[in-house]
Amino acid sequence: MVERHASAGDARLDRTFAALADPTRRAILSRLRSGAATISEIASPFEITFAGVSKHVQVLERAGLLARDVVGREHRLSLVATPLRDAAGWALDYRDFWERRLDAREACGQGRKDTPRAAARGRRRRTSRRRS
Repeated sequence: MVERHASAGDARLDRTFAALADPTRRAILSRLRSGAATISEIASPFEITFAGVSKHVQVLERAGLLARDVVGREHRLSLVATPLRDAAGWALDYRDFWERRLDAREACGQGRKDTPRAAARGRRRRTSRRRS
């Protein structure tokens, strides 16, 4: 069994990636790139209930991706990009790894599609047919 001791940074990344995993939440973030909006304004293009959008907003808030400004009865939400930057930085840490792997593959196979695996995938499976 692998023991994992998560740091605070790991927990933040986990919440960020979990929030980004849903297309509705990504659409909400895209909407907020153009500026702050109320939950009603955010909810209008979606074919889900106001309560459903509100739950998505809560997930984004817990991930630190949204800031809420309350003035009277109006709640305005705005995008907080810092967690996105942190997630992008985490992913970029693997860029050199993947580039080396892809460069090695290209050098080895010269980018050909006729590698043994590709050839095996291209073959049709034979099935035995019984005659009755």
